[in-house]
Amino acid sequence: MKKSFVTGGTGFIGAHVVRKLVERGDDVTVLVRPWSNRSLIADLPVRFAIGDITDAETLKAAIKGMDVIYHIAADYRLWSRDPSEIYRNNVQGTHNVLEVSFRLGVEKVVYTSTVGCLGLPADGSEGNEQTPVTRNELVGHYKKSKYDAEQIAVDYAARGLPVVIVNPSTPVGPGDIKPTPTGRIILGFLRGKMKAYVDTGLNLVAVEDVAEGHILASERGRVGEKYILGNHNMTLKELLDFLARITGIPAPTLRIPHWIAVVAAALDVAAARILGREPHIPLEGALMARKKMFFSSQKAVRELGMPQSSVEDALARAVDWFEKNGYVRLKRRTSSLA
Repeated sequence: MKKSFVTGGTGFIGAHVVRKLVERGDDVTVLVRPWSNRSLIADLPVRFAIGDITDAETLKAAIKGMDVIYHIAADYRLWSRDPSEIYRNNVQGTHNVLEVSFRLGVEKVVYTSTVGCLGLPADGSEGNEQTPVTRNELVGHYKKSKYDAEQIAVDYAARGLPVVIVNPSTPVGPGDIKPTPTGRIILGFLRGKMKAYVDTGLNLVAVEDVAEGHILASERGRVGEKYILGNHNMTLKELLDFLARITGIPAPTLRIPHWIAVVAAALDVAAARILGREPHIPLEGALMARKKMFFSSQKAVRELGMPQSSVEDALARAVDWFEKNGYVRLKRRTSSLA
């Protein structure tokens, strides 16, 4: 029986990883802060260690005796009043987890990065683990912080820490509790607030497949290697059209130029600062939308055996979960995924 330790285990991806680890018989400990919402894993027989990835001392006690570390915790925000918080959580937090793991001699570490800090070909084709990118090309504090953290993981691998890096694309499915920026897009559509769209795209993947990819990376992943955990490239218009088919809510037909979206986001951010609220349209999100985030997950499929479940089914499960958990009340639903 493996002793597995999970950071970020109460979040969207992390909770699915924890559930799969329990199902396979692991002895699982989840790092939580005192105020963490544990509802996604409240029914599971796991241990909770009170601590914080930014506090190395709490990590030492929690990680001691563990076999495998899954460092999934991340500050996934496209806007923050104080961007230093994002760097402290994503960069310093990752350094702390990997340093403690290195000193304690753990058997394997899976570090959760993101496709957001990988490169995209100039011709618009799919990116992969080797597509070059520089830090200056990345938009926003979230991507830059994850890029910095990924470099830390690469450095520790070179020093001898058995760490494997996974780069999830855009997971969808049940349990998007906060929700993520992608979940907010889905909710915006379900609430009838999406009146227009921009020409952009994402690589979507069922969150359960991402969770399985983490476990496969711990078993089969090569130390120091990166693996894109993704599946299906889909334009935003295709995503909205599919949501329209399964809900009966009309999809927007007005496509607006990227510059209008960027200007609207900039104005919204300015208003948010004045009014003391979070912006409805994060400027970083609008800037990111200028490129289609299309990626290939073939390396993870080939080397890890990562499953490629239906993205459409995952989107339908996401809609059902949001509705059942009170995020939205849908008046019109169709009876099938036709």
